[in-house]
Amino acid sequence: MRVPNSVVLPVGTHVDCCQEQEVAEKTQDIMARITAMLAERKSNLAHFIDNLEGSEEPKFYVDQWERLKEMESCTLTILNLVAVNCTDHRDIKKLEATILEHVKNEELFPEVVRVLPPVYRQVEAAIVDIARSEEMADHGMMDLQYLLSKLSQHKHLAGLGRELLQDILRYLHRIGLVVWFEEIKHLESTVFLQPTFLITMFKLLVRYRLVQQLESIS
Repeated sequence: MRVPNSVVLPVGTHVDCCQEQEVAEKTQDIMARITAMLAERKSNLAHFIDNLEGSEEPKFYVDQWERLKEMESCTLTILNLVAVNCTDHRDIKKLEATILEHVKNEELFPEVVRVLPPVYRQVEAAIVDIARSEEMADHGMMDLQYLLSKLSQHKHLAGLGRELLQDILRYLHRIGLVVWFEEIKHLESTVFLQPTFLITMFKLLVRYRLVQQLESIS
């Protein structure tokens, strides 16, 4: 809601726990709730803006007014909900196909046709090679400076600087090839070249019906 021109694809999981009619009803209910939530937000923002404009000293609230007007101008596109059974590989492929179909839509994503500089592809290919190499640990964690030195060993990347690498890592993080938590101080110097390792770790820590599973142990 706070990002300009956002596009959101709601995904409903655990379809295998519902009857077919339930899935349709729940999908309709969720979309109705989202529509109502957005309408309420729009109404609340308009109310807050009117209050500031009608105050006795509006000049004291210019910063708040500008922030609210900026939030009011943020458009949010909600796509139709996709219901999936996460235990069925076919549903995962269906979700993947739906996402790809949407991101290729130039009306939703005008920048989808933007051409990346060749160095982005070169770094991406080099990182894939490093991640697949025998010397790479299973956890796929690598120090940012060490990654830069490894990449610089490639002939066509000898002049690669840290700042450019960080820009490229932000792009690779967005497309899911790597994970780089640059906003977290303790992790800003670590790049995860194997995102699947993090998924495995999270699955051990955050699990569906974990409490019930633990209670079932004698």
